[in-house]
Amino acid sequence: MKFIADSMLGGLAKWLRILGYDTLYYSDIDDSLLLRIAREEGRTLLTRDTRLIRVRGLKNFIFIKDDNPEDQLRQLFKSGQIQENREILSRCIHCNSILHTISSDKAEGTIPDFALWREGDVRQCPSCGKFYWKGTHPEKIRERLKQVFSCPQDPSERPKKLTSIKDIC
Repeated sequence: MKFIADSMLGGLAKWLRILGYDTLYYSDIDDSLLLRIAREEGRTLLTRDTRLIRVRGLKNFIFIKDDNPEDQLRQLFKSGQIQENREILSRCIHCNSILHTISSDKAEGTIPDFALWREGDVRQCPSCGKFYWKGTHPEKIRERLKQVFSCPQDPSERPKKLTSIKDIC
């Protein structure tokens, strides 16, 4: 599934990219251009704008109810629009391009030395040049996503007493 998120949903767009979903996002885009891109590219429009969903002929959209990106992600998961078990970090979180695996020697001098010595691939975005490597981030992201996908959507069902950061859904 391909998405395009309106300017109110930058955090959600980032999380969808982390999950490997093709998600376009522009922080400042005219509504008519946003709708045109969605139609021409067969993308599902993600929006919090009630004016946009009233556009005649707009069929492929999801109205996002919450302000919080984690709750937004949870809404898409519970409605069956996205899946939990995906290859995370296969897309650039900044520009949405698919990352390419490169040899460590090509990344030498541009990423920290410790990253070159670790096991795992070094990936680079072919569009913006950003590098990604295996560190602690992927595991932390997996843990965060595990909490998001297992935490109750209804705020009244969430833990009342917060004793640590892990208690926050």
